[in-house]
Amino acid sequence: MTPEVPADLLTWIRTESPTHDSGGVNRMMDLVQEFLSGSPVNLERIPGTDGLGDCILLRAGPNRDEPCTLVLSHLDTVHPVGTLAKLPIRQEGDRLYGPGVYDMKGGAYLALHAFRDVTRAASASRPVTFLVTSDEEIGSPMTRPIIEDLARSSAYTLVTEPARDGGKIVTSRKGVGRFDVHVEGRPAHAGSRHQDGRSAIREAARLILAVEGMTDYGRGVTTTVGLVNGGTAVNTIPQHCQFTIDLRVTNAADGEACSAAILALQSGNSDVAVHVTGGMNRPPYERSPGVIELFEKAQAIAAEIGFDLLDIPQSGGGSDGNFTAALGVPTLDGLGIDGDGAHTLHEYGLLSSIAPRRELMRRLLESL
Repeated sequence: MTPEVPADLLTWIRTESPTHDSGGVNRMMDLVQEFLSGSPVNLERIPGTDGLGDCILLRAGPNRDEPCTLVLSHLDTVHPVGTLAKLPIRQEGDRLYGPGVYDMKGGAYLALHAFRDVTRAASASRPVTFLVTSDEEIGSPMTRPIIEDLARSSAYTLVTEPARDGGKIVTSRKGVGRFDVHVEGRPAHAGSRHQDGRSAIREAARLILAVEGMTDYGRGVTTTVGLVNGGTAVNTIPQHCQFTIDLRVTNAADGEACSAAILALQSGNSDVAVHVTGGMNRPPYERSPGVIELFEKAQAIAAEIGFDLLDIPQSGGGSDGNFTAALGVPTLDGLGIDGDGAHTLHEYGLLSSIAPRRELMRRLLESL
């Protein structure tokens, strides 16, 4: 039987909400408020800053002074406004296609349903705090302090990023570092005064090879120069060149060591200046004993519901779960919808995964 598409989920997907479109993101937050209208929930809308959209902080459950269960979802997407024309909403059997359905409106949708179910039944085992954010896709610059502050008073964190590889969840993620390198040389006419110039691009090329050479697959360290920009004219020795570095590491020690090495990059030419900025954007999310224990609890609940819950080897991508896990809070990630194609024009979610994963989230909130 072909699964039915929830009407309110369709509305969410039609509401395009790229991170830097605060209007679209705020329309999504309006829909969350409407969805929870009449529920016994304390709702605080946190205004966005620096052109970003608002966030919503929800509190419910027993009125007791004890650590809460923290749930994290984001409603910003990577897809620019107009993506619906290239990736129209459509159903093909169990697959629901559309921008943001997999990463991660489907996950936020099922988690908010579970949260509402628990609040209306007054069945939460401990206080529940649910933060719906607007800037995860750009590294959470606005909401990281909020997330870390909430994590410090939390017993567990549940993150509704999408499931992986057929429904597997995430119990560890690499740490992510981002760096900007600016190289300044000396301009000169490429024909008549070539010897007077000091090429910023040439020096940048040397540095890029050094940075890429830091990759060590055995240690799980990768370094990627993803953007390069330089020069002013084809007949001029380039005065400027800029490039960006993406760093991924499996543990905090490698994060510190690799960050120090990148920040210490120096010019090989005294006439060329090198300036490096940046650092670790997301700390590593390691599979601690507390994470393993939480995962085993979720596995047991899933078995009772009727499906096998497995986890994947360490994910190379970061999420807001990196922040909470780095503070020692047992964290489960990838609890959202199953599917594939995140950040692409073939993104889809599996409709059949919504009900069991909603039930898993509900029972986690009722038993942790």
